[in-house]
Amino acid sequence: MNSNIHSDASLSEVHGSIDTTATQNKPWWKRMLAFIGPAYLVGVGYMDPGNWATDLAGGSKFGYTLIWVLLMSNLMALLLQSLSARLGIVRGRDLAQANRETYPKRVNFILYILAEIAIAATDLAEVLGMAIGLHLLTGIPLIWGVCITVLDTFLLLFLQRMGMRVMEAFIITLVGIISISFLIEIVLAKPNLAEVATGFVPRIPNSEALYIAIGIIGATVMPHNLYLHSSLVQTRKIKRDEKSIKYALKMSVIDSTIALNLAFLVNAAILVLAAATFFKSGRTEVAQLEEAHQLLSPLLGTNLASTLFAIALIAAGQSSTVTGTLAGQIVMEGYLRLRINPLLRRLITRLIAIVPALIVISIYGDKELDALLILSQVILSLQLGFAVIPLIHFVSDKKTMGVFAIKPVTKVFAWIIAVLLVYLNIRMVGEEAVALFTGSGNWFWKVFIIAAVIFFVGLLLYVSLHPFFTKYQKRSPATVHPEATGSLELSIPTFEKIGIALDFSDNDKKLISYAIAQGNAHATYVLMHVVESVSAKMLKHESDDFETKEDKKRLEHYKNMLAEAGYKAETQIGFDKRSDEIVRMAKETNCEMLVMGAHGHKGVEDFIHGETVDAVRHRIKIPVLIVNV
Repeated sequence: MNSNIHSDASLSEVHGSIDTTATQNKPWWKRMLAFIGPAYLVGVGYMDPGNWATDLAGGSKFGYTLIWVLLMSNLMALLLQSLSARLGIVRGRDLAQANRETYPKRVNFILYILAEIAIAATDLAEVLGMAIGLHLLTGIPLIWGVCITVLDTFLLLFLQRMGMRVMEAFIITLVGIISISFLIEIVLAKPNLAEVATGFVPRIPNSEALYIAIGIIGATVMPHNLYLHSSLVQTRKIKRDEKSIKYALKMSVIDSTIALNLAFLVNAAILVLAAATFFKSGRTEVAQLEEAHQLLSPLLGTNLASTLFAIALIAAGQSSTVTGTLAGQIVMEGYLRLRINPLLRRLITRLIAIVPALIVISIYGDKELDALLILSQVILSLQLGFAVIPLIHFVSDKKTMGVFAIKPVTKVFAWIIAVLLVYLNIRMVGEEAVALFTGSGNWFWKVFIIAAVIFFVGLLLYVSLHPFFTKYQKRSPATVHPEATGSLELSIPTFEKIGIALDFSDNDKKLISYAIAQGNAHATYVLMHVVESVSAKMLKHESDDFETKEDKKRLEHYKNMLAEAGYKAETQIGFDKRSDEIVRMAKETNCEMLVMGAHGHKGVEDFIHGETVDAVRHRIKIPVLIVNV
């Protein structure tokens, strides 16, 4: 847990962590670079393995016909992501927080569940893509590849500790690997550009093409990215005057345009590659990633094609895993006001995705994996209306957005997109529901299908209409703090025994000074130190090596110095594991407070030096004063 656990800021641990105000007098390109980054974390989700399955299926079955769907999806995504960023920059609220302020508690809980389903579907695509990529590159069984994807949980945790800029650089590097891989693939495939251009003429040949088109839209315009972008833009610290907000909005549009156009080129490259390689050779049945990998080399005449395909697939799965976890954190904190350990959050999300993947592999082998990938993207598409419609309401509201509320023309285009998405979803759900209804002889399932459709449509109508009726009502902020009421009655504690964890450095003076400030002359100070020599690790309390003797002398020296200054002190020495021994000594001496130093280690240093402070403070019930040294 972080120290900002009671803050209502979105992603509070990195909120405003990148100060853009410091670049105001810098050259224009330095000012722009300060804002570049959030859209790449969002954009990488637009080129995840789920997109690959829909792009491959579309290209191999229908040639260049569905390129216009990719272009339309990209334009839709660009508008919606800019609206999401506008919400975060202007109101300082992410989409989940804004929903919580607007909708009733029960509706918010349903929206939370739907958002989590969308995130689980996204993570499922990442798990399958990574597993297939590892299998294609190394030959390891798919089921082991799925299990290995759990390990990227720790990579994400490491990146979060290193800060937003390092995380953004990591993602941009992986995006570069994907882009270069497909650039080489396209050069090898040598598509006919005139034929490619015909793919920009809108048309849907049949119902199968519609299903894939909806999957492409679901893979491109993803609901969790709307939650994510509205939060990530708040990692930039800006001035709150009108001019600064306008500049931040302008930079976010530039950031989104670059990142999402790059994502479009990658998706278009996959579809064009499939069309030029498989559709042209008559292999219209190729919709599986593994089959595509196997056929690329013989069709293009080089093993490099298949290798690059697998490398890009792994990079796509690994890079998009970051977005799912961050979106999950934003959704949980925004809707439920609940924060849990990032590692636990990641493990839960990943396990939810791994279980269905393992079940499918165990029962069907790898034959149904690509169908599962496409299904995950259709599930995402079904959730879009519940994210897009509230977003348009929020950024249109002049009461909360002021002069930054979207203009009528933008509003019209936004609602056209929302209506189109909802229409496609209802049409697809309707067709599937009718097929299931007519094909099932069981009345239970027929009743269930009818109830599910009514619930889906009813919730969509409620989400769409509710903001119109509550538009001018006073809205309560979605904070985690209770309302301040009554008088402030304080009970000031006095500490009779205060423990001090010393490391025998120049920091000891500061720690002892802070401890005395808490207890003054009447308290007893327990001077603690843990010996970590080889002898101490092996022999524990029986250790009598040079370091142990010297450390005991040092503690006695501190005790005598305090006695001369009029303070009571006693000594305690521990052996081997710092956190375990500090907890033991604090409990055995009945300390009422513990004073510890924090060195501010980050990233790699945490693994080298350990994380004593967190390990200790979660295991004792007394107050712990953390002194930055």
